[in-house]
Amino acid sequence: MMRRADSDIQKCELCRLSKSRTNAVPGSGNVVDVEIVFVGEGPGRNEDLAGKPFVGSGGRLLDQLMQSAGLKRESVYITNIVKCRPPKNRKPVRDEVEICTSNYLERQLDILKPKLICTLGATALEYFTGETKMGENHGKLFHARKSGIPVLPTYHPASIFRNPPYRKLLENDLRMLPNIIESLGKTSKTISA
Repeated sequence: MMRRADSDIQKCELCRLSKSRTNAVPGSGNVVDVEIVFVGEGPGRNEDLAGKPFVGSGGRLLDQLMQSAGLKRESVYITNIVKCRPPKNRKPVRDEVEICTSNYLERQLDILKPKLICTLGATALEYFTGETKMGENHGKLFHARKSGIPVLPTYHPASIFRNPPYRKLLENDLRMLPNIIESLGKTSKTISA
């Protein structure tokens, strides 16, 4: 099912972003018994060239911080709100977000059925929670407006290069993930008992 979704994304021409992309970037990672899905804003230049998410300097930082939190890239799934690079890395506009999420992201989440979504950056925070202020909302647990899946917002790794003090905040948020997953597992066992 995920291969079919990826194929549909790679052929997509539903919005203007498809006109300037090199490659669509569906996502990558674990697709079986998924605990955590990371969702960023959209592909950057390196991701557009590679066809894979978070492969540039922000991705390397994310890998490093995930590892320090006891997570491995191959154990999570990583994707973005929009699957094609916005020109000059601009923020995706409303209709681009709507087209991509309604046709692809929500379908990916339906297939993966993650226990937790970790949003990376303000665009993903706003899409899943309706909140717009990262400083007030990072590290707090929400539920996705459409699916009800638990959501932990945090800073986008690329923002650390512009604002180095955010690194510690991102690092602390990521370190919460294993405990949240453990807690969610206990909750579901209690409910099913």
